[in-house]
Amino acid sequence: MKQLRPVMFVGTASDVGKSVITAGFCRIFKQDGYYPAPFKAQNMSLNSYATPDGLEIGRAQAVQAEAAGVPCHTDMNPVLLKPTNDKTSQLVLHGKPAGNQTAWEYFMQDDKRQLFEEVKASFDRLSAQYNPVVMEGAGSISELNLRDRDITNMRIALHAGAAVYLIADIDRGGVFGSVYGTVALLPPEEKALLKGIIINKFRGDIRLFEDGRRQLEAITGVPVTGVLPYYHDIHIEEEDSVALSLKHKRQMQGRINVAVVLLRHMSNFTDFNVLEKDDRVNLFYTDNPAEITEADIVIIPGSKNTLADLVAIKNNGTARAITEAYKRNKVVIGICGGYQMMGISIADPYGVEGEPGSMPGLGILPVSTVLAREKVTRQRRFTYRQQTAICEGYEIHMGVTESEKPSPLATLDNGEPDGYFLNDKCWGTYLHGILDNTTVLNDLLLACGHQVGPGQSFDYKAFRSAQYDKLAAHIRQHLDMDAVYKAIRL
Repeated sequence: MKQLRPVMFVGTASDVGKSVITAGFCRIFKQDGYYPAPFKAQNMSLNSYATPDGLEIGRAQAVQAEAAGVPCHTDMNPVLLKPTNDKTSQLVLHGKPAGNQTAWEYFMQDDKRQLFEEVKASFDRLSAQYNPVVMEGAGSISELNLRDRDITNMRIALHAGAAVYLIADIDRGGVFGSVYGTVALLPPEEKALLKGIIINKFRGDIRLFEDGRRQLEAITGVPVTGVLPYYHDIHIEEEDSVALSLKHKRQMQGRINVAVVLLRHMSNFTDFNVLEKDDRVNLFYTDNPAEITEADIVIIPGSKNTLADLVAIKNNGTARAITEAYKRNKVVIGICGGYQMMGISIADPYGVEGEPGSMPGLGILPVSTVLAREKVTRQRRFTYRQQTAICEGYEIHMGVTESEKPSPLATLDNGEPDGYFLNDKCWGTYLHGILDNTTVLNDLLLACGHQVGPGQSFDYKAFRSAQYDKLAAHIRQHLDMDAVYKAIRL
């Protein structure tokens, strides 16, 4: 195939759809016979993923790599910021923790020259291997106060010589002001990279926006490449927990009600996407004690600050509701930080998550956890309980959990045990993505009395692949793909 110029999708703001559109283009280029790979220089997210070589990147780039049909790699997301509290984040560089920094330290103490060199090197390696590199920006490209320190938007676009497309979310309103202002604030060399504007999340009859297209083109001097309608039938993983505010559903008759405990520092909530898409299940996120005790299944998710979240749920009554659900013989499970919370105690002797200290857990599982300095990041194949089916998941944690009477939930591909199995209705694990496996999911639903009949199993891997194809078709239908290819052909 002919070599294509890198293409980059940037935004007028955060959460305008950059990640999803980038994934869609990764799929389109794969379908068209190219060998694409995603790239986002810097990501801030508590949703992360383990690469095949045991390193850590943002989950969004792993999703985009899956859409492209290529293995994920740290070069696709060389800088990952994982917030530990309101002011501090863990810096993950090339997949490995590189210390904690406050926002001031990260953004203001230097011009990020060395970090930008690392980012450019990652991009150059990808560009030499893949065709094309499909790049994603972060937030808004018109943050004037951060321009000199920017390593993830137009500065890297200039290095790459990318064809840049500006995405605006018309659903939130103010699209003319946000697009015009964004373009007007770009210096000439950056504006020269803009090849088109994409209006995203349009509701209603697109023909009503024809005048709007012409007006936007007239005031910005940039063509509108297309208008993407709002959709409800395509399901791509969201990047951040912004979307969780839309998932505060309640109990539903005729389905298995699954309550995910809403933690302030929740990480890897994508563990539960499979439940959201399964017609047998009604999934909701809550910290309401009454809703937790009434649910059929209670899941305590991962956390970037396990001790702080444990204190919070003890103070707001959520912890008592979890133990009450357990005593009432409801299904209660924990994943990663949630698994740690279910134990007898958690100790942080090195101050990994804050001040050194320890505290009692929920006392549901007979395990104890010590947080360690070294982070475990590994993709895993495993067998679940006594079953023979090979399952897949991944570990991202900084703790070691042990018990005087081991009762492993799973056996990893290297023979090591994982988790603790108390009974059919109560267990914990370090394996993210464990519920994506049909064997585990069916067993979980069976524990609360749901018999799984022929043809009822849910193949989440096949479901995800179908969603990428639907997204690609949606983009092809509503964007001028001939213009895009014309802009990126060298």
